[in-house]
Amino acid sequence: MRKQQKYKTRTPIHCCTQHSDTGLKMALLLLLVMLTACAAAPQDLSGKMFTFPQQTNSAQVRLTTSRQYLRAVTVCLRYFTDLGRDYSLFSLATPSADNALLIYKWAASDQIHLAIRNSAADFRGQDYRLNTWHSVCATWDSASGVGQMWLDGKPSSRKFISSGSDISGPIIIVLGQEQDSHGGGFDINQSFVGMLSDVHMWDHTLSQCQIQDYADYLNFTPGNLLNWRKLEFQTVGRVLIENKQEPYC
Repeated sequence: MRKQQKYKTRTPIHCCTQHSDTGLKMALLLLLVMLTACAAAPQDLSGKMFTFPQQTNSAQVRLTTSRQYLRAVTVCLRYFTDLGRDYSLFSLATPSADNALLIYKWAASDQIHLAIRNSAADFRGQDYRLNTWHSVCATWDSASGVGQMWLDGKPSSRKFISSGSDISGPIIIVLGQEQDSHGGGFDINQSFVGMLSDVHMWDHTLSQCQIQDYADYLNFTPGNLLNWRKLEFQTVGRVLIENKQEPYC
């Protein structure tokens, strides 16, 4: 509740002072517009990483994409963590599906979970280790309904997840948290702690060779929906942007 304002007798202000105040306000407004424009502009994060240094139910990175309708999709990213519990790597939600596209790591060392439109499949038997950089790619096509996971360039078995409907927005994409509602419902025990880098998303399924090029740090065509080299994002809470610690010197 707002407090009632007390009215006071105003001291007359000289017209020159009024002009000065107006000019100062205009300058501050212009500065604010410039800062907002800079914050909204895509950034080249080549050689950078997002560091999530502690588990919370709030720290996150929100990614912006102009596309709000997906018939097929590929998401690739790299990450490093020592977490032994469940955690989210990539959470895309719509009003009708909080797990419209979710890449989720189960506590079991060899299981990665891929959900599409609230249907899901688990992918097992891949060589996962703690405290090392891993590349993860997920592909899905609405026509076949088939999804596939790639860990460090190695493919999983192909599994049916969901077909017959596309992913349609409005889309909210979050790194660091898992959305149990559209843009919220975060659980501290599902939060990511570690480093994330090289996030890309395409509106089609990449070939095996293209995914291997990504995993092997070779030349590849950046994502046309999310591009780490031209990324639009907003950080919330304690998320650091640091120079990436490469897996080699």
